[in-house]
Amino acid sequence: MKNQILEKIESYENYAVEMQRGLTAIPALDPSSGGAGEYDKAKWLEGELKKLKFDSIDWINAPQKEAKNGIRPNVIARYKGKNHSKTIWFMAHIDIVPPGEAKLWHSDPYKMEIQGRKLVGRGVEDNQQAIVSSILVVKAMMELGYRPEYDIALLFCADEETGSGFGADYVSEKHPEVFGKEDVFFVPDSGSEDGSMIEVAEKSILWMKVITHGRQCHASRPSLGINAFKAASELVVKYQGLYEKFPHKDELYEPPISTFEPTKKENNVPNVNTLPGEDVFYMDCRVMPEYQLSEVKAEMRRLADEVEKKHGVKISFEPQQEAQAAPPTDPNAPIVTALKAAIKEILKVEPKAYGIGGGTVAAFFRRLRLPVVVYSRLSETAHMPNEYCVIDHMMGDAKVFAVTTLLLCEKK
Repeated sequence: MKNQILEKIESYENYAVEMQRGLTAIPALDPSSGGAGEYDKAKWLEGELKKLKFDSIDWINAPQKEAKNGIRPNVIARYKGKNHSKTIWFMAHIDIVPPGEAKLWHSDPYKMEIQGRKLVGRGVEDNQQAIVSSILVVKAMMELGYRPEYDIALLFCADEETGSGFGADYVSEKHPEVFGKEDVFFVPDSGSEDGSMIEVAEKSILWMKVITHGRQCHASRPSLGINAFKAASELVVKYQGLYEKFPHKDELYEPPISTFEPTKKENNVPNVNTLPGEDVFYMDCRVMPEYQLSEVKAEMRRLADEVEKKHGVKISFEPQQEAQAAPPTDPNAPIVTALKAAIKEILKVEPKAYGIGGGTVAAFFRRLRLPVVVYSRLSETAHMPNEYCVIDHMMGDAKVFAVTTLLLCEKK
């Protein structure tokens, strides 16, 4: 049966390309990014799923008044196996990020183009490659009349790009009954070019908005004001000391240390000759699981207090995202060993389990104590102009997932 399934998947290349074309043509942007959410894309995807032999297709809708029809949809398509005691899940996200600067694109980001063995368009790699590859696995089984030992479910979530509050977080928190204690999860949303890397652990994540309040005045009379920008700049430099304060190193992760980086900077005054009375910058902190985020926030506060005292400013914090690291997946869990065997067979490379600094939706399911692997073969063009998906990566992912699923379904 394995060879038949792999041959079927191989025959689906044109189908996969057209699936990508249809998905790309329907932008699914967060309302905060000027979009209407995922409703239209979810409806189109549901229509395609209904053409296949799924036993059920259900929506779990997270309410958001700013989104189309007031909902952010999460779609679950289930193909029942012989035994319903366990479900093998494939989770992908429907939403995308905006294209960014239009002048940097060589084509319309919402009209997928085929360039050799690449598909170019916004969302094709992040995360439509996962949507399509997971569908191919089940489509092949359906058309061959094969029922796996366990249920297979595809979960297509909303809101991954802006925190998952209406997506994986919402589903796992509000509807944990959807998941069984024996379930396992594939999340094809991170990986390497050669397909060798299996993510089993993640760092804690803290995005912090830092607001510095001073006193505005004419720049030629600085003694009449308090330069919020100057004070904030000193704090940015001080925050590089967080690297020394939290130095734990673990080679499982890439990079193997915590990172503390200033990123976004909001505009202060519009003209050169005004001393700014307020300044806002953001920190992106990815923290090794050995540390509590409360420790990091306490040290950030301590350093801010030093700057307050020196410059006479007031500094406040507004966390933008905060998530303590979830329990890692055991590198020796059956889903990991099965995936390693499949990677060796299909891609002929030596797989390796590792941890990452970037947070993924895997954390929500790991907090339910479910074993999760984050895996895909990616060129890492997510969020870039001219984002592309390599066709061979997409088709190869489907084959790897199919073999892994068959191994997991073997009776013990």
